[in-house]
Amino acid sequence: MCRIYYYSQSVAQCTVTMATTKQEAARRENMSAEAKEKEKEGTSELFQAKDKKSKEEVNVKEPVKTCAASSATTRYGPSKEEHINNTPEAVDDFVRNFLQRIGLTRTLNCFEEEWYSSAQKLLTEPLLTVPPAPGAPVLSDALTHKRLLQSELQKVYRETDRFKQEVLSAGDHLVRLQRDRDLHRLHCRRLVADKSRLMDDIKRLKKRLASYEPALKQLADKYEVALRQKMLLSLESERLQNTLAASQSQDKTLTKTERSTGKSATQWQSAARHPKDTEFPVCSRPVTLRRTPQSPGEQKSPGSFGLFYSIKAHALPISRISLHPGKKILASASDDRSWKLWALPASREKVGQMVLTGEGHSDWLSSCSFHPEGTKLATTSGDTTVRLWDFLCGRCVSTFSGHSQPTWGCSFHSCGHFLVSCSSDKTAKLWDLNSQRCRLTMRRHTASVNSVCFQSFSNTLLTSSADKTLALWDIRLGVCTASFDGHRHPCNHAALGPAEEVIASCDTRGTVNLWDTRRPASAVRTIDAGPLSANQVAFSPSGRMLAIASSDSLVRLVNVDSCAIGNLSGQGDSVQSVTFDHTGTTVMSAGSNGLINVWM
Repeated sequence: MCRIYYYSQSVAQCTVTMATTKQEAARRENMSAEAKEKEKEGTSELFQAKDKKSKEEVNVKEPVKTCAASSATTRYGPSKEEHINNTPEAVDDFVRNFLQRIGLTRTLNCFEEEWYSSAQKLLTEPLLTVPPAPGAPVLSDALTHKRLLQSELQKVYRETDRFKQEVLSAGDHLVRLQRDRDLHRLHCRRLVADKSRLMDDIKRLKKRLASYEPALKQLADKYEVALRQKMLLSLESERLQNTLAASQSQDKTLTKTERSTGKSATQWQSAARHPKDTEFPVCSRPVTLRRTPQSPGEQKSPGSFGLFYSIKAHALPISRISLHPGKKILASASDDRSWKLWALPASREKVGQMVLTGEGHSDWLSSCSFHPEGTKLATTSGDTTVRLWDFLCGRCVSTFSGHSQPTWGCSFHSCGHFLVSCSSDKTAKLWDLNSQRCRLTMRRHTASVNSVCFQSFSNTLLTSSADKTLALWDIRLGVCTASFDGHRHPCNHAALGPAEEVIASCDTRGTVNLWDTRRPASAVRTIDAGPLSANQVAFSPSGRMLAIASSDSLVRLVNVDSCAIGNLSGQGDSVQSVTFDHTGTTVMSAGSNGLINVWM
């Protein structure tokens, strides 16, 4: 049974009820003694029940205090007085039992009706309209406590639902992570399998490459043997042809002196003359050799030159540059299989304009040289051919195929009818431009012939070779007239001085030697431009200054008389070629970065 405790209103109602009960008792004073005894017995039993209820109330007193304190704290905040000393007694049960035992049924019904109507009215109104006074005991009713517990329970249910949702979302996220993990594991396993397969392929390719190396070596040996046999057969064929031609068309007007020297290569060539062969010119070089007057521009010291401007000529390295014999036009040959002509400005303008270009070689270009008339250009290439280009026709007019290995350089005779070329096949060939054939093959060097050049207005030819020697040739006789031994490393290039019998040569160690053609036994001067390779040397028009193209990205200018050296830095890469202009006041250089630098 639910007990409800009231304050002043409940006490007033109980007082009215007790007054009604006393009136009823006075009305029954004349009852019999038996009824009195029953009343006494009922009263005693009622007192016993009351005592029992009081004990139960004492047992329930403490939980109710706790509940009241929590309810007060929830509604009005924490109270200063949390302990309740006095608890009002419940009188409804006492009155109800008392009226039932004494048989006052109508009074009991009236009491219950009034009691429950007043209780229902109180339930519809707030229990406490104002906060309790400080120090007053607060005790919530069971319904309020039930509502509080239900609200707490609903809150717990909501939190439980929220936790369930979070757990479910966490589970879904975990499932996704597990799927991603499985996918990454599968991808990693696939990558590992691909890596292992690639490693197996690399090992198999390495084994196959190792098996190919002996075959490649064998093929290289066969190729060398075939080249050697081809060379021997060509030599034998030339010898037989020359012998047959000499026996059929021997000149009866030859003198006895010429007959005594008839075994020379020149006579064999003259005996087998082609109808379009050109006669070798008589040497027109002055007998007295003197230096040309020094121009005002060449009074500059080697250290007074500076970079004026640059031209991006080719995308690949430039192997050689050559200056036009009469105009300020520069030709460049590159590894991109093309040659180009560049017009240099006459004034001090920093502009270089390309005027012509040509392509036709099937491999890199190694050198280029202008015809003395300036209307043609000869180029050499790694495809073993020498090509002659005509600027007026705008195409290649002649192709000379006679070398068996890459050609490295070429040079025109001053008369313009002969072109000489050198190659890695250890030979230099003289080509007749009129008959379009080889007039002379010079064989003396034991390694690649790296450069070749004619002496101006002379039939003298200079060659340099990787066998560390230089050689002077007389093209009319076809013999070597002088040999220069002094380099300790392979020679890259050699040049003849314009005024005196002076030769400059450079090697792969950066050593530059100056030679006197009248005393070929030893070098006159030695200049150290190392430790890297010196790729080309070039004399100024007066012959007083020498330019050296070095692989250390420097252009070195050397005074021939005093050997004073000036360095020009700014190429940025290995310098492959260098040359002077017609006055000697400007230096042009080209390198592996495809740039042409102009120094003034």
